Amino acid sequence: MRVLALDYGSARCGVALSDPTGTLATPLDAVERPASKKGFATLVTLIRDREAGRVVVGLPLGLSGDDTPQTTEARAFADRLAERLGPDVPVSLYDERFTTAIAQRAGGTTASEDSRAAAVLLEDWLARHAAEAQA
Repeated sequence: MRVLALDYGSARCGVALSDPTGTLATPLDAVERPASKKGFATLVTLIRDREAGRVVVGLPLGLSGDDTPQTTEARAFADRLAERLGPDVPVSLYDERFTTAIAQRAGGTTASEDSRAAAVLLEDWLARHAAEAQA
């Protein structure tokens, strides 16, 4: 099953997609203004066209683990996306603290920083779920 990760931001949304085995995460083009009608439709089309079986939205918690205004916005976006996609494509939230910093240090690709952060988020999510499946 392919998993698609989103590093949500009001200006841009980074996007990364796993391979069918759930081993590799590849950054894709970021989507501009994802909360707008056009941006949201672009994301929904991308999720369907890439046949994602799950969507993981980065949850921007504060360093202390508390919610911030961005956390509230990301939760609302994930809820809106889940409602639009329906029960066939689950949408979940995943702690994204430090993903942008890791993506900045890693560099090395032509993908946007937002999509590299989504790839870091997805790699962590995939590793965690692989470990849970083995336990």
